[in-house]
Amino acid sequence: MHMEGIDTMLSARTLFEKVWGEHIIVTSPQGEDLLYVDFNYLNEGGSFLAFDQLRLEGRTSRRPEQHLAITDHYLPTINRAAGVEGIPNPEIRNVVAMMAGNAADFGLPHLNMHHAKQGIAHVVGPELGISQPGMLITCNDSHTATHGAMGACAIPVGASNQLRHVVATQTVWMKRPRTMRITIDGALGTGVTAKDVILSIIRQTGIGGGAGYAFEYAGSTIRGMSMEGRLTICNMSIEAGARIGMIAPDDITFAHLAQCERAPKGEHWDRALAYWRTLPTDPGAVFDRELHLDAATVAPMVTWGTSPEDCSPIDGVVPDPSSFDDHERSRHVGRALEYMQLIPATPLSEIRIDRVFIGSCTNSRIEDLRAAAGVLRGRKVAVPGMVSAGSSEVKRQAEAEGLHRIFLESGLEWRDSGCAMCNGSNGEIVGPGQRCASTTNRNFEGRQGRNAMTHIMSPAMVAAAAIMGRLTDVRHLTSP
Repeated sequence: MHMEGIDTMLSARTLFEKVWGEHIIVTSPQGEDLLYVDFNYLNEGGSFLAFDQLRLEGRTSRRPEQHLAITDHYLPTINRAAGVEGIPNPEIRNVVAMMAGNAADFGLPHLNMHHAKQGIAHVVGPELGISQPGMLITCNDSHTATHGAMGACAIPVGASNQLRHVVATQTVWMKRPRTMRITIDGALGTGVTAKDVILSIIRQTGIGGGAGYAFEYAGSTIRGMSMEGRLTICNMSIEAGARIGMIAPDDITFAHLAQCERAPKGEHWDRALAYWRTLPTDPGAVFDRELHLDAATVAPMVTWGTSPEDCSPIDGVVPDPSSFDDHERSRHVGRALEYMQLIPATPLSEIRIDRVFIGSCTNSRIEDLRAAAGVLRGRKVAVPGMVSAGSSEVKRQAEAEGLHRIFLESGLEWRDSGCAMCNGSNGEIVGPGQRCASTTNRNFEGRQGRNAMTHIMSPAMVAAAAIMGRLTDVRHLTSP
């Protein structure tokens, strides 16, 4: 190889390396980097621990306007007119009240339960254009990687010490991860969505395959996806073990941001756009690991076990634990099938369900609601269920388009925005021994309620399951 080629390879950088590198303040002797945090989101899930410690230390917020407190995890999705006092569980009521108090005490902007922009943090941030390419973003939530779809490096932080450090100093200590590029090329088939793509990736990597890596999703399939689809992909990076998932910003990203309330305007937009265009991975940049997926091989997916990696195409069958060579994997599958009350070789399309849920930070944006409504239009559901928009703005848009009438006329509930049945609070749970088709991101034992059984899939697949009362290939209910 010519020296010029070697020099190019040495100087070429990945999207992750560019963003991470530009935020390093200092590196410790132990190899950790002190990173400047452009923006921090925080929710009520455990954040009170950080604020309690800050008070004990007499500290204040370094840059309060670079934070956004969002109440999303423990809000009821019905009967909000009663306010905090209307939350029946006293412990949950106290957590919601503490979020409001902590935000006020430290001068942090707060989207409370009655705010016009209220919603799930990972929906609201990209929706408002707060999350932007090149930013380093933190949040005390494991699905923070969602914002990486905007071309940001978005990293979850602990709800106590790390969040405390971010609020007090606008910085955080992190160990630099290795890099993995996941390239998906080709056109997706009928009925196949971003949710099916990310489930297929997790099936291939396993839940620990991305541990210690920052993912970059690339390829023609990703470039052809909408902003909503990209957000779904990055959202579930953590389910493959990666804490960071990123997609290079392009014209789809810029077109989205151009409509956003909090995006730069005028000459500030021109300067930002010029910078954003420098961020995509350079030709010749080297990743520590590469993974390739052919979009043509991806089918509508459903989970059958208690981990997102426990999934198969809908036309498959429940696997036999003995078919796995790895002993630990075989043992996990056996335990999962016992919990899920499933028998090996059962066709997935014969598994009956008791209810459905459409929502969560993974699949509650307007595109997701349109997809589900498109399947439900003119049909009745065979099982009960609920639809919770990802934000108040998404809810208003859905209602302006008449989507809520489709859900209601089909027999589903139409609710306010929040994490809702995804984390099973405020009684919004799946009953013991019940089986739920869900657009959520996690299906471990008890996630949606004690002894509840969760099958993860796309919004359209959940709608199909609701109509038929069993796991169903949505392609059988839609025209070519």
